[in-house]
Amino acid sequence: MILAANLKCNHTRASFERYCEILNANLGDEILSKHEILVFPPSVALNLGNHKFIQGAQNFYPCQNGSFTGEIGKEMLGEFDISCVLIGHSERREILGESDELIARKFEFAKSQGWKIVFCIGENEAVYKEGKTKDFLASQLEKIDLDYQNLVIAYEPIWAIGTGNTATSAIIDEILSFLRTKTKAPLLYGGSVNLKNIAEISQIPSCDGVLVGTASWEAENFINLIKEAK
Repeated sequence: MILAANLKCNHTRASFERYCEILNANLGDEILSKHEILVFPPSVALNLGNHKFIQGAQNFYPCQNGSFTGEIGKEMLGEFDISCVLIGHSERREILGESDELIARKFEFAKSQGWKIVFCIGENEAVYKEGKTKDFLASQLEKIDLDYQNLVIAYEPIWAIGTGNTATSAIIDEILSFLRTKTKAPLLYGGSVNLKNIAEISQIPSCDGVLVGTASWEAENFINLIKEAK
């Protein structure tokens, strides 16, 4: 399985260095033979080192470098050997106003670099209650190459992110099975994944892994979650 940690706006350079030490010390051959571990720290905490996990970037601007105040380009990520990125997370879409056009540009740039892309999609509560989830998700996938060999799709219903309201196994399986008709990429679930539900979620037939938020912010918690994944 792919077990990914999105640390969001948490951790300093010093605290993430300690996070890396704990994670590296606990990722033994037994775990690594079964799972691929991804960690996305904030950009200011990116860590140089030989890690047993893949370190990725939460955000970037589709450029090498240039006049893009406050942004992070390929040149900066290259210092940390970053070749894995999150694109399309709902917090960047909803809170920070990233348009479908910008997200598509990010995708094409990352694809041109051969990066692993974890592409996030998900509907809000209104769309979910109207029964339009599948149409909405399909629209979010329209402008990207679903055959890109280094693509991972993460389904994160907005109504379940950080709310404690995890989608049921039946809902997750239905939506991921629908997405499987559109792509062969690994499919992840995200949305209040925690120690209590990871075992059940990881056994859903259509689920290839999870994208974890709050439950991954402490290294010890993430390790425990990894150990519970089936």
